[in-house]
Amino acid sequence: MFKTNVGSVDRILRFVVGLVLIALVFVGPQTPWGWLGLIPLATGLFRTCPAYSLIGVNTCKK
Repeated sequence: MFKTNVGSVDRILRFVVGLVLIALVFVGPQTPWGWLGLIPLATGLFRTCPAYSLIGVNTCKK
């Protein structure tokens, strides 16, 4: 469906950032803003980033 444009290092960073943001929903300030962590988590899982597609960035090695 979408072209892969997220490389392995970028993917790992997205997983970590996503999990940290989601963890903030349960511990820490406990605000609903932590649910924004689903976005980097999903883009890391599916290895595609719509924003990267719009600006023409590709961190995936060919």
